[in-house]
Amino acid sequence: MKNFNNSYLPFLLLFIQPVFMASNLIVARGGVEHVPPISLAFWRWTVVVLLLLPFTYSLLIKNSKIIKKEFKKLFFLGAMGCGVCGAFPFLAGQTTTVTNMGIIYTSSPIFIIMISTIFFNEKINLIKIIGLVSCLIGVLAIIIKGDLNLLLSLNFTIGDLWMLAAAIGWALYSIYLFYWKSKLPIFQRFTLVAFFGVVSLFPFYVIEEIVIERTLFNSQFFLWVLFAAISPGIIAFTLYSMAQKSLGASLTGFTLYIFTIYAAIYGYILFDEQLEIYHLFGTILVFIGVYLAKKKYEIKT
Repeated sequence: MKNFNNSYLPFLLLFIQPVFMASNLIVARGGVEHVPPISLAFWRWTVVVLLLLPFTYSLLIKNSKIIKKEFKKLFFLGAMGCGVCGAFPFLAGQTTTVTNMGIIYTSSPIFIIMISTIFFNEKINLIKIIGLVSCLIGVLAIIIKGDLNLLLSLNFTIGDLWMLAAAIGWALYSIYLFYWKSKLPIFQRFTLVAFFGVVSLFPFYVIEEIVIERTLFNSQFFLWVLFAAISPGIIAFTLYSMAQKSLGASLTGFTLYIFTIYAAIYGYILFDEQLEIYHLFGTILVFIGVYLAKKKYEIKT
């Protein structure tokens, strides 16, 4: 499409892409009822690699020297982006709601700024500090369900903490991607990141199989693994890349806000989750916080 960049289609992608991105939370809540969480993450990224290799294999062979030089960096990206951010939401989905997961994950830009400020001497001003505080209060409101007694007794839902860890993992992934300029084209890099995600998950997958729960390779397994690989995996990544190429990183970042709305809709329709006052309060604070903190601050992906 020659006129793609000059049409309204890139702006439509801002609303279409989160439909697929948020479907990862459907997998996190529904899929873990049929497939153990680490197994689900492991096989999901295995399928992604197998689907991408026919299109990228010959190019990866040609770029083997670059891959050898970037091996450690690619492994770290795979471990964070597909290992931590692949498995942790599925672990979270065992004990928390789709709505909670969506709101907490939206806070990841805040951790990007916090880590960049502490370790990479990024400048921070009063507006960003207000944004950080607002977002953290919003996330805390979700985690304690608006009940200060849960905070005082440190009685948290473990799934919310898994999701918070996933948000921090995504922040580390994004920061590393920002400061490291890879020479590999984006889909070749995505193939390798997914591959190293599989490698990083493998020992935990084996432990889960032996110690915790065996995977049943039935129809439900294949259904959820294929859905996880294609919808929130390949389709979401491709649409995000298309939107970012046409609109830029800053505007495309608004998909994160829309992602939260779709997550709440999925939770309500598919899992009969009810929206509470603390969800509204927390979401508003997170949105305000992320908006203020991200002003004049971009992370390229």
